[in-house]
Amino acid sequence: MNLAISNLHKIAEVSTAVPPDDHMLALPEKVLQFGTGVLLRGLPDFVINKANQQGLFNGRVVLVKSTSKGDTDAFNTQNSLYTVCIRGIEAGEKIEENHIISAISRVLAAATDWEEILQCAANPSLAVVISNTTELGITLVKDNVHASPPLSFPGKLLAFLYQRFKIFNGDVEKGLVVVPTELIPGNADKLLAIVLELAHQHGFEIAFIEWLENANHFCNSLVDRIVPGKFNEAEYSKVEQELGYKDELMIMSEKYALWAIESDSEKVRQVLSFSGADDTTIIAADISKFRDLKLRLLNGSHTFSCALAWLAGFTTVKEAMADGTFSRYISQLMYEAIIPSIESETITALEAKRFAAAVLDRYRNPYIDHLWENICTQSSSKMVTRNLGLIHGYSNRFGHASALMSLGMAAHILYLKATADADGNYYGNLHGNSYLVTDQHAAFYSDAWQAGDNKAIVNTIFKNEELWGGDIHEVTGLNEAVNDWLILLQQEGAKIAMEKAIQEKILIDEK
Repeated sequence: MNLAISNLHKIAEVSTAVPPDDHMLALPEKVLQFGTGVLLRGLPDFVINKANQQGLFNGRVVLVKSTSKGDTDAFNTQNSLYTVCIRGIEAGEKIEENHIISAISRVLAAATDWEEILQCAANPSLAVVISNTTELGITLVKDNVHASPPLSFPGKLLAFLYQRFKIFNGDVEKGLVVVPTELIPGNADKLLAIVLELAHQHGFEIAFIEWLENANHFCNSLVDRIVPGKFNEAEYSKVEQELGYKDELMIMSEKYALWAIESDSEKVRQVLSFSGADDTTIIAADISKFRDLKLRLLNGSHTFSCALAWLAGFTTVKEAMADGTFSRYISQLMYEAIIPSIESETITALEAKRFAAAVLDRYRNPYIDHLWENICTQSSSKMVTRNLGLIHGYSNRFGHASALMSLGMAAHILYLKATADADGNYYGNLHGNSYLVTDQHAAFYSDAWQAGDNKAIVNTIFKNEELWGGDIHEVTGLNEAVNDWLILLQQEGAKIAMEKAIQEKILIDEK
């Protein structure tokens, strides 16, 4: 039995998942969504579905498939119904939930259904535009917004908004709330700037440009949820038996979810009424603290620990978290090093600790195989963007470098000890086994390892102001600490080094 509207009455009799009722399937279309990917279906669409169940938003989503990859056959066959299987850890307890999502009304392909997409602009109930077109989607390219369809996402959005402006004669009440979820800071600000530039390039009338700026609300947003997508074949078969139906669109998601939307407009709050469904969606005048918490505690702890975990012989995050030593190291790194570095008037220690606890639950998720080798990719740039501020923050507060951060930095340097092959690819070596180093600064680190002893190597790396953007080598005690940890990593290995860091036995700042 396939998941489809015609089978819902049968599914209700046998499944652990609760099918939608007729009312939810008849709700009006209120959202135009550019993107059909698993993140959108596992977070915004999931949130909207939950709000519909509670009678809060009462609207469905029209998906726009912007790329030529894949097809819409499964959506059509299943009447756009799909299952989100929540798998994760919360407060130490395993979570398994299955939800049938009915928030999507239909899927249209920009390449073949552009006129039908433009017809959605005439819908007076439409209120929201959501997007996730990857980071490259929000870029200014040479485009013709009168094409069918325009080439770029900003071009498509501009064409749609201009169509709506014309249909409703510039009615300011028919403006839309635009919420991009692409993972770039200031995503809505950048999108609006590009749309306005395209509008000027195409010579659109001043009245439209004023309507574009004043009647529409472009809201920066941040999404945070791991949605791996499809189960492996064995797990899918197991879940299929449990559910009692086949679902080609089924996706798996972790329990944790955050959608932070930046706005101080009461109208935006009213339009985005789905935010009241639970604490997943937060509308705030400034969402920078949510970005900082994610960047420092989630991404930052990953970057400090990824090389260390790899050198300790761990393949996945969940494997490392099952090891007592590593689990204590990363917990201490968060609570005793990172949180004191970011605590401020806007980020309290309490909310940082709550976020850290959620991150640790996410790391322990037994259902997700998050590979350390993937996390190590481009780690030199990540160390700068995510962790340089933390290193300075800790030093500014305590007057010296953090032992836990310094160990992570030493492991990072050792991981990037690599040599180039004939094709210019860089490989490191761990216990006689080679591994590919994927890093834009691999050549620099490789050359730095020719500087002499460890002290000279560390000094060479830290004096590269072009890489670090400043004077990282002047952080009190950092050079010496990293040099000491580097020696210990080489002589006794990553696990012993972590144990000693936890016990605070090497660095003078920890005595």
